Amino acid sequence: MKKVLIFCMASFFVLAGCASMHNPAPQLLPEHVRKIYIRPFVNNTNQFGIETRLTNAVIEEFLRDGRLSVVNSPEEAHSMLVGEIRRYVLQPLTYDANMVARQFKLWVIVSVSLVDTLDDITLWREPGMEGIQIYADLSADPFGITEEQARERVWDQLSRRIVRRTVRGFGSETSVSRRRLQGME
Repeated sequence: MKKVLIFCMASFFVLAGCASMHNPAPQLLPEHVRKIYIRPFVNNTNQFGIETRLTNAVIEEFLRDGRLSVVNSPEEAHSMLVGEIRRYVLQPLTYDANMVARQFKLWVIVSVSLVDTLDDITLWREPGMEGIQIYADLSADPFGITEEQARERVWDQLSRRIVRRTVRGFGSETSVSRRRLQGME
């Protein structure tokens, strides 16, 4: 019994040590990257004008963060953020007795990359960053929201993730799987 207990404790410490051994160093921006240009997002959906709102949300989040100066042209910048809205899916989740949708899932997939304009290399790329908002329709629930309000929450979510990915390290965000993206096309 004593040997089994000692073996179990030793195994626990070995496994705990292995789990903590893999701690990759954060991949931070190169020292020379101090200014960023955010190119307007490209909209590949049938939703008119959403690219402007997402671009503005990303600019506002970089300004709020303050670690990089946002500039108005690529010529002034050390880096450039390039983005594309790939998918915009509004999916009904629940219906009332009359088959009117009452709850929705808004799902937006963007492709984003950061380019070092001085060295002309891509520092990071997320081909399938997603923003999701599940919400109740305002007409069905007094605490519900509109589709536009759900969009604003998705833009806030995505802009925070893009800034975090840029300034805190390249391993801090991940994309949806490529298989899921290819199946949607």
